[in-house]
Amino acid sequence: MGGRTEERRGTDPCGTGAADMRACAGAFVERATARHRLPLDYSPASLRLVDFLADGLRKGGADRARAHDTLVGLGAYVGEVLVRRAGAAWVDLEEPQRGWFGQPVGVRMPDGRVWNPLGKVVNRFETGAPEESLRTFYLTLHGRSRRVAV
Repeated sequence: MGGRTEERRGTDPCGTGAADMRACAGAFVERATARHRLPLDYSPASLRLVDFLADGLRKGGADRARAHDTLVGLGAYVGEVLVRRAGAAWVDLEEPQRGWFGQPVGVRMPDGRVWNPLGKVVNRFETGAPEESLRTFYLTLHGRSRRVAV
């Protein structure tokens, strides 16, 4: 998520802070649904589509640099599903966490655990491995709230 120029940030809601992530996810959904009418409704089931999109980028030959903006949008979307459906909150990561996760933001679950949805999307893009599924990530995620947040 680093390496953006200031003028690019002026029109792009995907900054590098936790406060930017909801708007980043919303902008991604708006772009994706306007072009392709994708069913991105912030449901856990919609994470299958995120798997499909990450796989499609990789299979289409995009490298990580070229896919950066889309991967950030997908990661923000996954994190926002966790916020809305699992009781998580976006957090700015501390320096040791940034080094560990390779991202400036993550989500903190109701039980205090911190997860890295942006990094998880990158892993899915780079490997395509079934164990990197975003839907499975949600379904097996520790620390989810039992109640659905809206």
